Amino acid sequence: MPTRVLVPSGVLGLGFDRAALARGVALRPDIIAIDGGSTDSGPFSLGAGVSKYSRAATRSEWRALMLARAEAGVPLVIGTAGTCGTDSTVDWMFQITAELAAELGQRLRVARLYSSQPAERVAAALAAGRVHPLVPAPEISADRLRGLSNIVALAGAEQMQAALATGADIVIAGRTTDTATIAALPLARGDHAGAAWHGAKIAECGALCSTNPTSGVIVVDFDSTGFTVEAMAETALCTPHSVSAHMLYENSDPFQLYEPGGYLDVRGARYTALDARRVRVEGSVWVPGRYTVKLEGAAVAGYQTTILAVLRNAHYVQNARAWVQKLTRFLKSEIARRMGLDEAAYSLDFRLIGVDAALGPLENKSGHPAEVGVLGIVTAADQATAAEIGKLINPFVLHYPLTEGEELPTFAFPYSPATTDRGALYEFALNHVMELDDPMSAFRIEVTEVGA
Repeated sequence: MPTRVLVPSGVLGLGFDRAALARGVALRPDIIAIDGGSTDSGPFSLGAGVSKYSRAATRSEWRALMLARAEAGVPLVIGTAGTCGTDSTVDWMFQITAELAAELGQRLRVARLYSSQPAERVAAALAAGRVHPLVPAPEISADRLRGLSNIVALAGAEQMQAALATGADIVIAGRTTDTATIAALPLARGDHAGAAWHGAKIAECGALCSTNPTSGVIVVDFDSTGFTVEAMAETALCTPHSVSAHMLYENSDPFQLYEPGGYLDVRGARYTALDARRVRVEGSVWVPGRYTVKLEGAAVAGYQTTILAVLRNAHYVQNARAWVQKLTRFLKSEIARRMGLDEAAYSLDFRLIGVDAALGPLENKSGHPAEVGVLGIVTAADQATAAEIGKLINPFVLHYPLTEGEELPTFAFPYSPATTDRGALYEFALNHVMELDDPMSAFRIEVTEVGA
């Protein structure tokens, strides 16, 4: 049965063209699907179990989508709710949904798909030889797993189908693959499996597969032989180039995409322009395999304090690297003398903004900036130690001379106090897959009625 999926944006919280959304709703989709996050912004959201996106922005956009859902009379689904898809961010998104349901006078059946994994479950699977590393992957053990702040498994189409089967008006899913929310309904309705997964990959970031990527909204039609994609904004066009290029996005192999239960092969895919706005794709193949779900985890790697100074004196701007190298040697000796800390107990890193802050020693370009920002990053086992080191180095970051005998320089602190305690620093600690005999054995669904 042909299936029409409306994708409002690449992620909730990023924004979308409201007029384009209205055009998509007018085409009578069978489902509205949007992603809620990813690991793109690093491990903090997963480690802390919080969303990186503004609650106000999330609420505003979700309100528009709940109104669109009511007008279309179809399910609305979100995957990887709250950026990281932990149980806490699923509940955060559910709270927003309940608030809006009451405000809008909507009575809704909401299914929550939870993806967080107890450490003991993963440890048992590891002991049974059912957890396998991807490349690269850190070493793991039962003790290491118990020390992680959060572990999630990426749900696939099967878990999303189970949530939709509850008759939910809205599905709020924890961590899912980027494609699962889009592929689930076409697969459940018997559309072409290769097309379902391929079209979901193309649509995962909304209008990024078009000539106007910030417009957000696209519609994908799935059927028994392929899929057709069209952007909804008047200024956005889908072309064979823009559509095929999206297989390169966040994918190490532009011809294969691994999902729970198999992989997508697009080597035989054909991209045809139906007109100036629409592209038809056929020839994609789904290759079934063993059922595994990807695991992601994060752990506290220390606590940080930062300090920022600005160099404007031409002598120091031109010799910023040499100054930082000399300053670092001096500060480490002072930290050892005054605090009794060995270098293994902390790290002190200076990044020169305008010189090599992004690439460090790999930077191969040079110029003549008018000023250089000096960002010092202190990492230690606890916040108190990091903060104490930050206070110790403060006067030297402000005044330390480059050469012997010169006048004591004074640099600029852009704010006071110059140091900022950042709190916990998280690191990714899992890049593995876990075998499942039953796709739902590592997931759970709760269904609740909300609203007026």
